Amino acid sequence: MIEGLLRKLQVSLDSHQCVQYTLLIGEQRIALNDLIDSSIQLTFLKSITCIHCRRTTKKSFNQGYCYPCFAKLAQCDLCIMKPELCHYNQGTCREPAWGESFCMTSHIVYLANSSGVKVGITRASQIPTRWIDQGASQALPIVRVATRYLSGVMEVLFRQVLSDRTQWKKMLKGMPDSVVLTDIRDQLWQKFQTDIEMYQETYGTQSIKFLHDESECCMIYPVQRYPEMIQSCNFDKTSIISGRLIGIKGQYLMLDTGVLNIRKFSGYHISFQ
Repeated sequence: MIEGLLRKLQVSLDSHQCVQYTLLIGEQRIALNDLIDSSIQLTFLKSITCIHCRRTTKKSFNQGYCYPCFAKLAQCDLCIMKPELCHYNQGTCREPAWGESFCMTSHIVYLANSSGVKVGITRASQIPTRWIDQGASQALPIVRVATRYLSGVMEVLFRQVLSDRTQWKKMLKGMPDSVVLTDIRDQLWQKFQTDIEMYQETYGTQSIKFLHDESECCMIYPVQRYPEMIQSCNFDKTSIISGRLIGIKGQYLMLDTGVLNIRKFSGYHISFQ
C-alpha cells in the first residue's frame, strides 16, 4: 500500500507512439501501463492539500487549489481558459512575473482528434503532453505565435468552423474515426489567409507563423477495452474506488466499475494498492 498526495498523471510518448503513464502519489511513482488488467484500489483519506501553498483545505477548486489561491493566483484567472482575454499588456495581471514566464512565451495552435476534430492551444514546451492529457489520437501544430494572447486570437478565428472542446465521454468510449489533419489545416489557410495576414501586419510576421509543413503526431493509448457505459467515479461521493484497470486515456483511469479523472483530484491524500 502506498499513501500520499495525488497529482496529475505524468505522461510520455515512447518511440512506438505509445503513451506511457506514471501515477504520482507523494514521492512514489507507479508505472500504470504495467497494471493494465490488474485490480487496483484508491482510498481517499479525508484530507486535501492545496497544490500551490500546501495548506489544508476542506474543498478543492480548479483541480487542486484552496480558495485563497484560486482567488488570487494568475494561473487561476479566467484568461487561462480564454487566452483572448489576456490582460498582461494592460498592466492588470495578478502576477506580472508569472505572466511574463507563462503567457509571454511561444504558444502553438493545433488541431487534435480526440472525440472529433477540435482546435486547441498550448505552450510550445507542453507538446505532446497537452495532446495526451486531452486523449487525442492525432494532433497537428498549425500556427506558432509569440504570446498566449495571440494564440487565443487565432483560436477564436478558427472557432468559426471548429469546436475547441473535447467531449470527454465520447473520447472514453473508443477511438475516433481517423481524419487527414493536414487537409483540414490547408482548408483553414484557404479560408482565413486574409485574416491571418491582417493580424501579421498588426503584430508582426514573426509573431504569427502559419505552419504549412509540420507532421502529424499519433498517440496510442494503453486500453485493453473501452467501457460500454461511462460512469464517473468521485472521491467527494465515495472514499473507496476500486476495480480492474482496463485502460488509461487522457487523465482518466478506466476501470471495469467506472472512470476516474485523476487530475480533478490533485491534492487529495489517498492510499493506493
